[in-house]
Amino acid sequence: MNENNRLKKLLADHFDGEPWIEVQILASLQGLTARDAAKNIQGLNSIWQIVHHMRCWRETLLRRLQGEQIPSPDNNYFEAIPVVSEKHWMEALEKLTRSQQALLHYLSTDIDMDEKPPGSVYSRYELLQGVLQHDAYHLGQVILIRKLLLNRNTGK
Repeated sequence: MNENNRLKKLLADHFDGEPWIEVQILASLQGLTARDAAKNIQGLNSIWQIVHHMRCWRETLLRRLQGEQIPSPDNNYFEAIPVVSEKHWMEALEKLTRSQQALLHYLSTDIDMDEKPPGSVYSRYELLQGVLQHDAYHLGQVILIRKLLLNRNTGK
């Protein structure tokens, strides 16, 4: 298996497959209502804000991998949720899923993983490993916030 396919498998497993960490991004978001996804608990970003942040960074990474030089935004893609509704929450999840499909498609192309995109100090391989690490970090936050929501909703 070449490196592109290894990364593709890791990304796919982490998103909705069978990752080594035994929790998946998509499964951790299933069953959340828009209201719960938008709740800010104890000064933490909401799950919805984290999903938005993850999706935006994935999209930015893809654009950078393809040679665009995009500055990091001051808000780091953590933004208030303008409209809290089930429809908008489902759209947020769909956008995250599309970002996953775009990453997997990118890894299906013939790319030099050792090459550094213009303006980057990191190779394509390092950037794609970085998105895996970034997603794992935020997946841990999502799991923790879900537990806090459950405890709050059950009065524990």
